[in-house]
Amino acid sequence: MMSAVARLFRRALHARLAPQPSSSLRQLQRIRHALRDCVNDCTGSQAARLQGRIEKARNAQELWLLRNDAYQVISQHHDQRVAAERINQMLPLFNGLVAPRQLSKID
Repeated sequence: MMSAVARLFRRALHARLAPQPSSSLRQLQRIRHALRDCVNDCTGSQAARLQGRIEKARNAQELWLLRNDAYQVISQHHDQRVAAERINQMLPLFNGLVAPRQLSKID
């Protein structure tokens, strides 16, 4: 019984600590370009800061986390429907680069 529990614990710990697949430079450039395009028609200091953060992002996970900021910027310049559409169009770019449970659409 204890060995079965220990095995389950080790598997869960290993799965949690396992690194996410690294993304290629080409994949990062594609995601970066798509994220920039999403907010390209938005102006102001918040949009400019976001553009800078998009450029400085080091991996797909960091770019994934910036989509919330992009949603806010787009919502302020357009509306929530437009923001959700733009952000959701990028989901396929993140397949295999972020945890599957994170790949959810914005409603």
